[in-house]
Amino acid sequence: MPTASHHRASRDGYRPIRVSIEFFPPKTEEMEKILWSSIERLAPLQPKFVSVTYGAGGSTRERTHNTVARMVRETDLKPAAHLTCVDATKEEVDAVVQSYWDAGVRHIVALRGDPAEGVGHAYRPHPGGYATTAELVAGIKRIGDFQVSVSAYPEKHPEAASLDADIDALKAKVDAGADQAITQFFFENEIYLRYRDKVRAAGIEIPLLPGILPVQNFKAAANFARRAGASVPYWLAARFEGLETDVETRRLVAAAVAAEQVIDLVDEGVQDFHFYSMNRSDLVYAICHLLGLRAQAPKVAAAKAA
Repeated sequence: MPTASHHRASRDGYRPIRVSIEFFPPKTEEMEKILWSSIERLAPLQPKFVSVTYGAGGSTRERTHNTVARMVRETDLKPAAHLTCVDATKEEVDAVVQSYWDAGVRHIVALRGDPAEGVGHAYRPHPGGYATTAELVAGIKRIGDFQVSVSAYPEKHPEAASLDADIDALKAKVDAGADQAITQFFFENEIYLRYRDKVRAAGIEIPLLPGILPVQNFKAAANFARRAGASVPYWLAARFEGLETDVETRRLVAAAVAAEQVIDLVDEGVQDFHFYSMNRSDLVYAICHLLGLRAQAPKVAAAKAA
């Protein structure tokens, strides 16, 4: 549970943690309403930035651009657009980067991206495209003075030969100009802490934001973790055992589990967290409240479904 010092810090105006929040672009009108309702709910927490994901092979490229551009127009949030280099030439990717700059976006999350065929298939760079994330980062930096975030994998990327090789890949991204890294989600804090130590030992000093996935649905989260190469501890499964049809209790347990994870990381000196919201605001909001964050003046000017 939060200590008394956490509560005192919040009342005194000191914010013990800083958060960023990830959304995915809506596929339907109903999903768009849910997304903008979530943005309205979470904006008063004044996140450092909010990111919008990008589908494999550019499948959500236009929706991502439209969502991010609308955030710039209608809110005071600082949006970060995900960008991949799958199945696209350098010219096509550069055009997307330039369009973000023209729309007022100044932060990009640069990712190699999964193969268009899906996870499990071999990645094949486009003959005329960026072959690696490091190349993509360098290309983005040539076009504009963007802040560039990249991914990091505490349990290594599923395609990496080893964790050391994966850290070498992260170093290449940093050498190309990456400003910070956001980790794949994890459920055991020791995994992140050991990884952070190895990253620092490799001479990588950029911020390393831990990715936190509040478990909305345990079965879905476990499947997601398997595809992402993230381990699921037995104790987590036990926490959700028997709650398959008990939605309300599941939400309470989910908030407690995620808050406990973040509080433990705060005790280890971590102050910045990246929440994978899955476009659902209530759970993230509750966790942030437990951690001492309080809503400030509303920051959404007109975030209503179009």
